[in-house]
This record gives sequence, C-alpha cells and structure tokens, in this order.
Amino acid sequence: MSNIITEQLTEAGRRIEHDSFAVVDAETGAHDYPEEEWQVVRRMIHATADFEFNGLTRFHPSAIEAGIAAIRNGAPLIADVEMICVGLSQPRLEHFGVKAHHFIADPDVISEAGKQNSTRAVQAMRKAQTLGLLEGGIIAVGNAPTALLEIVRMIGQENLKPALIVGMPVGFVSAAESKAATAELTETPWIITSGRKGGSTLVVAVIHALLALAEARR
Repeated sequence: MSNIITEQLTEAGRRIEHDSFAVVDAETGAHDYPEEEWQVVRRMIHATADFEFNGLTRFHPSAIEAGIAAIRNGAPLIADVEMICVGLSQPRLEHFGVKAHHFIADPDVISEAGKQNSTRAVQAMRKAQTLGLLEGGIIAVGNAPTALLEIVRMIGQENLKPALIVGMPVGFVSAAESKAATAELTETPWIITSGRKGGSTLVVAVIHALLALAEARR
C-alpha cells in the first residue's frame, strides 16, 4: 500500500481515510452511480460531510474515461483560482506529469479585466487559451461562474476542445446557470454539481478521485 502514490502517506492516515469511506458507503446506502463515478462522489462527500452530493453530482457519459485518459497523458490542469492548485497533491500530479496552472492573480489578467469591464476569471481563461493550455486540458472551476461560462462560450464559438471540465462554482449569481449551460454540452465531457452548491474543495476531491482511478488502471 505504501507505494501507491494516490493513497495517504502513512498507515494511520490510510486507515482513517478508508474507515471514512466505509462510513460514507454505509450511510449512503443505495445510489444510482456506476462504480467509478461513485468513487468520485464518495470522495466529494468525504471532503465535505455533505451527503446531498449523492444526487447533486452529474457526469457526462464520457467523463470518467476522458478524465483518466487526460491524466495518464499528462494533460495540463487549468484552475480558476489558486485554492484548487494549493489543495491538489503535487506528488500525485507529478506522478502523471500533470501540471496545475492558475492565472487569476496575474497583473496582466487584472489589468485586462479592468480595461474590458470583465472579470479576472474570464481573462484568466482567455490567457490560458492564448498559452495553448485549454485545448486537451482539464479545466477545473470551483469558484467563478464567469470562468465556466467563458469556457462554454469558447467551446461554442471558438471550437475549443478541452479533455474534461470539472465545473463546480459555488454561489448565488450565475453559479447554477453556468453549470446548467455546461450540462448542455454534448461533445465535451464534464462533471458538475447541480444548483448553487460547489466549491474548490469539491473540485480538488474530484481530481484526486480521478488520479486514484488513473493509478488503479495502471
């Protein structure tokens, strides 16, 4: 067990995590998710102690396969906020050659948002596109609905083809709407939470679950 990169680093840590997953399984009972999708949802519940994500979490039919393939290919991961990058395990990402990026605090992003009366989140995604990171990348949005809406726009108007969208912005203005718009995408795989609930913690949990699934496939 100790050589599995997506596990906790110590035996005590692994035991606590596995016991926590067992509690989630027991308290959830029956659910409608296939096994690999449940591995993602279970980790989301584990990260938040919120069982409503059993039901609120939705998957494009190709999401799990697309996410695993992207990770195993070392696809870049582009986050809307730094919190996601900080929360992700660097050794787990490095194991697959995945690098996480965020641009929301870059001076040029802030400047351009002011000039265009836009948001930093939108301009950060546009910068990522200019740098060639979005095409074939994993896009992780946990905070900013405008970032997710910009990605949907790029897919529709610029023929952007990311590998996977993890779209879980939290909030009261456009959060639910941005996820509903994402769910309308048929060719781009996505994992979303319906409604207002979301957050960077959930996105981190999803990515860690996909990393574990990718390692299990190896």
